Amino acid sequence: MSRFILRRLVLMIPVLLGVTLLTFVLTNLLPGDPARSLAGKFATPEQVEATRKRLGLDQPLPVQYARYLGRLLRGDLGASISSRQPVRKELLVFFPATLELTVAAMTLTIVIGIPLGTLSGVTQSRWFSSLIMSSSLVGVGVPVFWLGLVAQLIFFGKLRILPLCGRLDPRVFSPPPSVTNMYTIDALLAGQWATLANAVTHLVLPAFCLALPRIASVARITHASIVEVMRNDYIRTARAKGLRERIVVTRHALKNALLPTVTTVTLQIGWLLGGTILVENIFSWGGLGTYAWIGIFRLDIPVVMGLTLVTTTVFLLLNLLADIVYRYLDPRITYE
Repeated sequence: MSRFILRRLVLMIPVLLGVTLLTFVLTNLLPGDPARSLAGKFATPEQVEATRKRLGLDQPLPVQYARYLGRLLRGDLGASISSRQPVRKELLVFFPATLELTVAAMTLTIVIGIPLGTLSGVTQSRWFSSLIMSSSLVGVGVPVFWLGLVAQLIFFGKLRILPLCGRLDPRVFSPPPSVTNMYTIDALLAGQWATLANAVTHLVLPAFCLALPRIASVARITHASIVEVMRNDYIRTARAKGLRERIVVTRHALKNALLPTVTTVTLQIGWLLGGTILVENIFSWGGLGTYAWIGIFRLDIPVVMGLTLVTTTVFLLLNLLADIVYRYLDPRITYE
């Protein structure tokens, strides 16, 4: 297993290089001029050219890419063109917010999706199974932006039980002492229980909107897998031994049925980290989605490059984690 993990980590290097090259080419093909955007609408051609030279954008693209790789080898993701702040420093501010939202959404997905899929797969009631699967189709098909706006209208506009947007109520609370930059964790570590409660209430709506399509996907995958596993001979043997149905499902069926679910969950985590732009902007969350939107809107190439590199790295690590979990769930799986 250790050799397998080491080999996968080494193979990540050419993948990341390919991603950086592709992202660099695509961002430079976008219409617009970053130097013009930074210099301002009313800047003279001389000022635009001076800005372009200062940013190194007057050099040929291969030279720019080689310089980027040289900085990258030193752990330097470059500086934002618009804010002139190091991208690595800004990522440390924005990434924890997205991570907090992603963890909350995936917790809801696992806690709700797997039990629903398991119940619909083992139940003898056809109407209940059909109800769960039909509901999952609706969940997959609902647009996230529409769901977010409707959730705000109902729970904030009508019921007044959940906040509209943001991570904290700025009129009452200030952010807790920064340790992880995740407000729920930092408030918990600082013992600020009122701040923790307020942060959790702000987390509910965006986490639910992100989780609903994921819950539907996980429930459907778990349902199909549990139905297939329950037909195997070892399940009939376990029942013949007189084991309770709950023991048969949890100890014998569910462990094997979770293999496809693990793949789905890890892929969903990677998607959430890189695909929260709509939800974060609807709820003014201030995470990677907001950062990505700003970077793309301002043609900020270092920001786009840094975001792509970080999200790709996380996605590759999650796939490696999925393979490790496979080995735990099914010891018969071996990696050469």
